[in-house]
Amino acid sequence: MNTRTTKRISVLALLLTFALLTVSAANASSGEVMWEVYNRDSGETMSANLIMTITNSRGAVRERRIAQYRMDKNGVESKLMFFLSPSDVRNTSFLSFSYEDGRSDDQYIYLPALRRVKRIASDSKNDSFMGSDFTYDDMGSRHPDLDTHTVLRKETVDGVSTLVVESIAKGDEDYPRTLSWVVEGEWFGLKKEFYLPDGTLGKTLTIDEYEAIDGIYVITDMTMRNLEENTCTRIQMENVEFNQNFDDSFFSERQMKIGPRR
Repeated sequence: MNTRTTKRISVLALLLTFALLTVSAANASSGEVMWEVYNRDSGETMSANLIMTITNSRGAVRERRIAQYRMDKNGVESKLMFFLSPSDVRNTSFLSFSYEDGRSDDQYIYLPALRRVKRIASDSKNDSFMGSDFTYDDMGSRHPDLDTHTVLRKETVDGVSTLVVESIAKGDEDYPRTLSWVVEGEWFGLKKEFYLPDGTLGKTLTIDEYEAIDGIYVITDMTMRNLEENTCTRIQMENVEFNQNFDDSFFSERQMKIGPRR
């Protein structure tokens, strides 16, 4: 079965799935490169377990275990995350909807201590996601039309040929300029740099391991480093399964309160 679905640009998208496509990078314009990244095959449904390791500026380490589910259907990417441990975040859940038509993401978090679901306001999407070096915006998706893209050069990273793409935000952003190293012909990122308004490098995202699962490239180990705060967050992925049996009703506020599938 052909499971080609629309996939939007986001940090967790780079984490989860990267497809092999047949378009030649040599013939792709700057904008087309990022659209190929955006449109790659990711499977219609997927589940996985995540290990999030957060290291603060003093070297203290916290580890969090997460169950994640994703569905890409009818122009909407739905993602649901359940925090399993440790006890201070257990039963917290996060729900995100990203839209192919370019609408802003809808995001919600369930806080068990308050027993209610809270919508993430647009002015809070650059806040830290659950104390990590990722933001709520990173957890969602970024439409290519929100930036102006330029292919700067070709560069080899760990023996792999990549296109270095500069993206300049059209609106106000905490990181108005980014650089992405995109694998030629396969259209997934090997690393990304985030620049502050004054031009200094603020954050880096590095991909340390990836593998093909059911014909789809999956990032299984990545690290976000905040150079201003001297902190980092590593996310590892395990037990990845595609073509799972769940539908629209699973991605709901009700399910956020119930918890992950057993």
